[in-house]
Amino acid sequence: MYKFVSVLCSALLLSYVLARPQDVRGGSVTTTTTPASIIQQDNVNNADGSFNSSYETSNGIRVENVGFLKKIIIPKSETSDGQVIDEHEELVLVQTGSFSYSDPEGNLITLRYTADENGFQPEGDHLPVAPQ
Repeated sequence: MYKFVSVLCSALLLSYVLARPQDVRGGSVTTTTTPASIIQQDNVNNADGSFNSSYETSNGIRVENVGFLKKIIIPKSETSDGQVIDEHEELVLVQTGSFSYSDPEGNLITLRYTADENGFQPEGDHLPVAPQ
């Protein structure tokens, strides 16, 4: 019995070693772990709730973000328990901005976005386009 358990454990160990993902070596993709430092940074916060911030790092990452409060009209609605909520105004935060970086192949990737009452709306040449 001991011999059978020993052979079974050896077989399981061998199958585990052979099934593990192999290291990819010799590929053209390289990465770096060199720390990046912030070389430029601006932050402006206004009393009305609006703001503007940006920064750039030594490895070429750039981020810009602008935000402001916007009044929207919420239409009259009814909750599931029958309570009627009259039409009213609410403030929502609108943010627009962009960020860019170089991918491992050296291509510049830029993403522009708006985030408002309609959700997060990204735009960029690298993003897939939905069929029409």
